[in-house]
Amino acid sequence: MRIYDSVKKQKCDFVSLKEGEVRFYVCGPTVYDHAHLGHARSSIVFDLWRRLFIANGYKVRFAKNFTDIDDKIIKKIQDSQNPQKGDVYARLQALTTYYIDSYLHDMDALGVLRADLEPKATQSLPAIVSMIESLLHKGYAYKGDNNDVYLHIAKDSHYGSLSKHNQDHTKSRIESASDKLESKDFALWKGYKGEGDIGYESALGKGRPGWHIECSAMIEQHLAYEDCEYRIDIHAGGADLLFPHHENEASQTRCATDKELAKYWLHNGFVNVNGEKMSKSLGNSFFVKDALRIYHGEILRNYLLGTHYRLVLDFSQEDLLVSKKRLDKLYRLKKRLKPSLLRTLGRYNADEIHTHWEECAPRANAAFLTQILQALSDDLNISKALSVIEEMMSKANEHLDKSPKDTAFMQEVAYNLALIELLLGIGALDSMAYFQLGVDEATKARIESLLAKRSEAKAQKDFVRADSIREELHAMGVEIMDTPQGTMWEKHAH
Repeated sequence: MRIYDSVKKQKCDFVSLKEGEVRFYVCGPTVYDHAHLGHARSSIVFDLWRRLFIANGYKVRFAKNFTDIDDKIIKKIQDSQNPQKGDVYARLQALTTYYIDSYLHDMDALGVLRADLEPKATQSLPAIVSMIESLLHKGYAYKGDNNDVYLHIAKDSHYGSLSKHNQDHTKSRIESASDKLESKDFALWKGYKGEGDIGYESALGKGRPGWHIECSAMIEQHLAYEDCEYRIDIHAGGADLLFPHHENEASQTRCATDKELAKYWLHNGFVNVNGEKMSKSLGNSFFVKDALRIYHGEILRNYLLGTHYRLVLDFSQEDLLVSKKRLDKLYRLKKRLKPSLLRTLGRYNADEIHTHWEECAPRANAAFLTQILQALSDDLNISKALSVIEEMMSKANEHLDKSPKDTAFMQEVAYNLALIELLLGIGALDSMAYFQLGVDEATKARIESLLAKRSEAKAQKDFVRADSIREELHAMGVEIMDTPQGTMWEKHAH
C-alpha cells in the first residue's frame, strides 16, 4: 500500500509497526452543534481507509474521540443559560449527549462504520491528568496562575517538525494570558474561573483539560504500542487540524513519552461551498441533517468520496446529481441480476467486513478485484477505482445483452457488487427501493392504488383504462415495468 504522509509531504510504502495490525486514531468532533459536510467528508474518507486496510488483511483498531468539554461548548451553555434546567454540569451532559447522538445518527445514515473506541474527554480525565503530571515532572510544562498549566514549547527542540511551522510563527488560542512564559505556549489544563465555568477536581487543582492534551492522553490510554518507536501507526483528521492541533499533540506526546506520536499522518482536504471554505462564521456551514432531508445518505456518500481525499471538494448540487448518475448505473446493473444471486450483507460492523470479504473476494472476478485494490491501495486513487468499476459495469452489461440468462456470470457480477459495497460503502440498497428514493409515503400509497386498479383493468381486458392509468402515472413522474414478479415502478430519471 502507498500512503501520503503529511510530515514527509510525499507518498510512501505503508509498513505497519506490528505485522498485520494497524492502530488508527481520527480526531472527532467538538460536540456543540450538529455535524456539517466537513465532518461528513472526513468521516467518509477515513472510513474508506479503514475498509481498505481490512480488505488488505490488516486487523484494524480504530478510535475516534468526542471533545465534550471545550470553550465553545461552555459558551453555548452560557448563551442558553436557564436556571430551570439544572446546574451547569447537567446542562453540559445533556447538550453534548444530544449532539453526539445527532452526529452518530448522521454518520450511520452515511454508512460510516462505528469506531472500535469512541472516548470522550470527560471520561478520560485520569489519563489526561497523568500525562500533564508527567510533563510537569520532566520540566516541559509549568504552572501559571489559578491552576493553569502550559506546555513550554521552547523546551521541545522538535516543535514544528510536523507542520513545518517554526516556533517564531506559532499561535495560541489564548494569546494574551499574562501568566504564560511565552505567548506561543499552549494550555494543557485550564483552572476553574468561577461561576459559569466548568471544572473538575484533580491533582492539578480544579479545572478542565485544554483541547490538545485529550487526544494524546486518549491514545496513550487506548491505542499506544508498548514497544515501538511510535505510539500508533496512523493519526488522521482534517487539513485544518495539522496546525496547531496536531503539532501540539505531537509535541506533548514526544515530551511525555520520549517517542513520536504516529508513524504516518493523514489529512483530508477542505469542503468549499460557493467557492469559500465552509465555516460557521461565513454562514455557509451545510449541516448533514439538512442534506439528508434532500438526498439519501448513500447518494451523499457517493458524491463525497468521488473527489480524491486530499483535494479541496467544491460542493455543488449540480456535481452531486452528476455523481448520482454513476450510482444509477450501478443499481441498473444490480437490477438485471436475479434477486436470488445477490449478496445481502445487511448492516455490518467493521469485524464483519473481514468475514464478508473472505466469502466474496474468491468468487468475484479476479482481474476486477486486483484492479480495484491496486487503485485504492495507491493513496486512495478514487478516480482510478471508479474507472475500474465503470469498465466492469460496461462489460457486464454488454455480456448480459448477449447472454441475459447466464447465471454463472450473474453470480460473479453479484460478488463484484458486494466487494464495491464492502470497500466503498455504496450499492447496499434494494435496486427497486433505490429508484423510488425521494417519493413520500402518501405518493407511494397513491401509486400502489393506481397499480392495483390497472391490474384489475387488465384482468377485465379493459386495456384502454389500463393505458390511461399508465399515462396518469407517467404524468406523476413514474415509470412502470411489467415483470414475471409483478408490476414494478420507479421515478423518472432526471
